[in-house]
Amino acid sequence: MNSVGILEIEKIKRRIKICDYLTVAQLFLQDNFLLERKLSFEDIKPRLLGHWGTCHGINVAYANLKSHFSTNSNFSFILGPGHGFPALQANLFLDGELLKVDERATLDKEGIKYICRKFSWPDGFPSHASPFTPGIITEGGELGYALANAYGLVLGHPEKTVAVLIGDGELETATAIDSLNLNNLLSGTRNGTILPILHLNGYKISGPTIYGRKSERELNEMIRGFGFTPRLIDGENIEDFQDALNEKIESPFYILKTEKGFGGPNRYHEAHQIPLKNPKTDEGELNKLEEWLKSYHPEEILAEIGEQHG
Repeated sequence: MNSVGILEIEKIKRRIKICDYLTVAQLFLQDNFLLERKLSFEDIKPRLLGHWGTCHGINVAYANLKSHFSTNSNFSFILGPGHGFPALQANLFLDGELLKVDERATLDKEGIKYICRKFSWPDGFPSHASPFTPGIITEGGELGYALANAYGLVLGHPEKTVAVLIGDGELETATAIDSLNLNNLLSGTRNGTILPILHLNGYKISGPTIYGRKSERELNEMIRGFGFTPRLIDGENIEDFQDALNEKIESPFYILKTEKGFGGPNRYHEAHQIPLKNPKTDEGELNKLEEWLKSYHPEEILAEIGEQHG
């Protein structure tokens, strides 16, 4: 393999699996966080709040970027769809970043219990990205300005590299689409490098996105019109993602294609927020949730967290 070895690819896959599991657990569970017994109604939070649909793609992007830029201390990541915060929090937890500011976020069973129980909970963690989270400089679900913030971060700092994940629904906002013009205004050796990543999962809260409906040619030509070179990435192909990051492309604009809600019981816009609405009272939905969680092999999660730091 040209870009990354088999062992690293497997490590990236395991990281995505861990973070997908922790994301789902944060959304749904108030107990039985590693499914050490059969899931029951009592294990489910009384109020379910959050967004699953974008989260797998966030975990895919973060894991691949983390691997590629592991030795670059001047690398930063900005999350545009901040409503996918449980995915980002899962990664910050796994990297020990939360532990640096909160001694309760330990990389063990108690730490998993803490982040899951406290997600979207009074006096706990919010359901959207917030500035008090380590490394966060954007706010929650206010979509649109992540790319502008990324350009501001590299302005006058040629040593910096910033990857910014932009939701395809987010790119429909005036602020996001206009921010693409900054590529022409702020290019040059005096500023840092921006790596825009369009998360193309095709759907927003109520239906398809505009960019999900465009042909590949239409989308590529639009991106070229802003001075970028488009590069399509298959989100389920780790080697393809790593190859894309290793290619020497002038002004790259990555198009990360994943299926909205991948891994869960629903797809497309039905997966945007909480795909199972009544697992606390509906036995059929509870069983679907248990099957979904078990697909990530929770009995392996603690050992795999240790391997990520081995």
